[in-house]
Amino acid sequence: MAANTKNKSQKKPGSRSLFYRISAWLHLWLGLISGIIVVIICITGCIWVFNEEITGLLQPETNVAPQHKAILKPSQIMAVVEKEYPGKRPGYAIYKQGKTIEVSMGGRKGGSTLHINPYSGEVISKIERKEGETSFFRWILNGHRFLWLPYQIGRPIVNYSTLICVITLISGLVLWWPKKWNKNTRQQSFKIKWGASFKRVNYDLHNVFGFYSLLLLLMIALTGMVWGIEWYSKGLYWVTAGGKPLPEFVELKSDSLQANKHYTPAQAADLAWNKVTAKHAAAKGFYIAFPDTARPKAIINIIVYPSKGQYYNNQRYAFDQHTLAELKGNKLYEESYAEASFGTKLRRMNYDIHVGSILGLPGKFLAFFASLIGATLPVTGFLVWWGKRKKKKQPAKVPIIPNAKNEVPAVAIH
Repeated sequence: MAANTKNKSQKKPGSRSLFYRISAWLHLWLGLISGIIVVIICITGCIWVFNEEITGLLQPETNVAPQHKAILKPSQIMAVVEKEYPGKRPGYAIYKQGKTIEVSMGGRKGGSTLHINPYSGEVISKIERKEGETSFFRWILNGHRFLWLPYQIGRPIVNYSTLICVITLISGLVLWWPKKWNKNTRQQSFKIKWGASFKRVNYDLHNVFGFYSLLLLLMIALTGMVWGIEWYSKGLYWVTAGGKPLPEFVELKSDSLQANKHYTPAQAADLAWNKVTAKHAAAKGFYIAFPDTARPKAIINIIVYPSKGQYYNNQRYAFDQHTLAELKGNKLYEESYAEASFGTKLRRMNYDIHVGSILGLPGKFLAFFASLIGATLPVTGFLVWWGKRKKKKQPAKVPIIPNAKNEVPAVAIH
């Protein structure tokens, strides 16, 4: 018993378990490795969250008061494009309630964007893009997705840096958790001591803000990995869908042998449009990819957005551009949201969860501030580590006890 008592008394105060030490090691080194990348991902992410709202403020001319009038049909949009750009065809058009119709022409090598009044057909604005030019928010999104690097290089870096971020968040929670809960540890864990030294305030910012943003940052990171890490994406769907595999994407194609036998491109676009809008007259937005005579196998693709500012409950339709036969094959999105299984619903909610729009405007603010805090965590964490690294152990002052003969001083024994 005496030996046991002695061992207990010699146990170092504050010693932690192996799990704690592993968490500390992972948190430090994984955080240092991915820090700059996480800062870029988070800053570009919190800017992207409000891309629609900011664009609306910067381009007030694109706001149109809803009217009790019929909106332009696809054939009328095609006529406007032909008038403005003879010989060109529209690639796609986006209809949004209270906004101009956004019509895009061209591709990666440049192109044009028209904003058209949905009721009168008046061209409100034109945007010309040279080869390689992108809009500000497209530039932000490119940074968020692949760090402005070549896609094949930048995309994996972003994906696995996000995975590393998830690990650092979980390990951070382990480090944050006090050994004992009392008044003092609660204050340290949940409050920032603003009047303290810079080092203490910086530590509190990392510790306290990291805890408050933890769940939101985890949701943002976990939903972000769905688009980039295949094994994770398939595994998450398998778990949430009760063991069912993620449906493979099927490239739907028109019957090119039927080209020029049934409808003109304008007729086909209008007939497909009429069929879809008759089912979804109350929808708040639509997307339509126009027929492409240069690509006989291309389809007419129409997406319906029932809710303004949300995308999870969209409904997608695909038509043969020559025969108008409705094409099926992509089970994940072609069935109605209400009839979908839990795993499919969750997958379709992924984007809205990622940007916070699943909770409307309040959710976007939550995602914005969480991402903003996420951008500060690598910075405050680095400063915490650097401060400890720079801190040097000062040699203990040795008290000198003069002896009677003023000989070599004796060292006090502690």
